[in-house]
Amino acid sequence: MPELAAIVAHLAAPDRGQAVLATLIAVAGSSYRRPGARLLVTAASERLGSISGGCLEEDVLARAQRVATTGRPELVTYDTSAENDLVWGVGLGCHGVVQVLLEPIPSPAPAWVATVTANLAARRPTELAVVWQHPTSEPPLALGTYLAAALPAGFAPVNAEIFRESLRPPPSLLIFGAGDDAQPLAALAGQLGWSVTVADPRAAFATVARFPTADHLVVAPAADLVARLAPEPAALAVVMTHHYVHDVPLLRDLLPLNLSYLGLLGPKKRADRILTDLARDGLTLNSDQLARLHAPVGLDLGAERPAEVALAILAEMQAALTRRDARPLRERTRPIHD
Repeated sequence: MPELAAIVAHLAAPDRGQAVLATLIAVAGSSYRRPGARLLVTAASERLGSISGGCLEEDVLARAQRVATTGRPELVTYDTSAENDLVWGVGLGCHGVVQVLLEPIPSPAPAWVATVTANLAARRPTELAVVWQHPTSEPPLALGTYLAAALPAGFAPVNAEIFRESLRPPPSLLIFGAGDDAQPLAALAGQLGWSVTVADPRAAFATVARFPTADHLVVAPAADLVARLAPEPAALAVVMTHHYVHDVPLLRDLLPLNLSYLGLLGPKKRADRILTDLARDGLTLNSDQLARLHAPVGLDLGAERPAEVALAILAEMQAALTRRDARPLRERTRPIHD
């Protein structure tokens, strides 16, 4: 999604000149990227995004220059499944066939760019579809035609292959606590393209100077922070205030929510004490709500310094988002992207 946001932002810019958008449409076998990966070639031959591990980009750049000149889209197939493939297979990920659609994007941008831009800004999902096979479609459709930025369920023209993609806003991360250890967490999450909110009762800590990459900074009493933020159902949250009296009301308000992930910094005994106090105060939680609490937060990476702790936390969050078990890839018997 960070790549898509950068691509759409460039396409929406005025007077940007002709651009060519390469979209990975289909994959059979192994590939570094999955369908939906995009590479934008600008009028200045600059590149935004990627569609492979680096081996296809130079060829795509050359083809993009031709597409920009002719104004006609192209569908290209890269076949690396042959045993004697030494040109593409080494970089592509071996034994894969990928199809890439290259399409000219004129300036000013077509309507779908504005729709995607608005939906990204408002954190709304978008259904995007593009024609990539059209031998005898009804109604007649051209290769590269964007049918709409928001399609009705079940829409499908006859005799045409449509690449349909659900574009979701980036993950929303809520960091409760603006201490020094929250700084690398916010910075790393920002590099992942996540929407980051840092909240703290102390105005002197939740500042732009300390969190220059955060999307939002919120200052309020701990008992009011969750209500002020109104977390999205799929948001991720981590409580790291280092103050017991702050953590208790925060967890009281966060635990009943249907979050994708909830973490608490600190030892397990401390978390158990907080849960005991909350139960004594009348908070009733079911097993699913309790299971969502990751305490201590993070994977066991032997982390000690703040940046290492941030890495351990984000790794566990990423695994939760993708529903993976965070085991080493060498122990995986199935393809990486399955």
